[in-house]
Amino acid sequence: MEELISALKVTLGKKGMQDSDIECLADYVMSFFGYTDSVIDNRLTSEDRDVFYMLEEEGLVTTTEEEVHLKKGKMWRIHYWILKKDQIFRLSALPVEEEVEVDETASIYDQISSEVWAR
Repeated sequence: MEELISALKVTLGKKGMQDSDIECLADYVMSFFGYTDSVIDNRLTSEDRDVFYMLEEEGLVTTTEEEVHLKKGKMWRIHYWILKKDQIFRLSALPVEEEVEVDETASIYDQISSEVWAR
């Protein structure tokens, strides 16, 4: 759990996700995996799947599929999400950058008074 939180801070924390949200996300993800490193896709809702796609973009999970032949001669595909433990451990070892870059162009909006924004 600690390694996943650290890896999420390195990846999603750089994109502006707050530490409290990262901890909730790590708890949410681990509720699916538990003590295993894979989860069957049929168990996920579409909202859950969206989170897993986001994690896949960050390199923390990947997918695989298995083909099973049924007695009726049909083929059944089972999709799995795999937790990339080696990547999570590698990312968790990286230092978390506390310094946030300030976009000088966007900071001009901070200088505008609320009266101007009201207009």
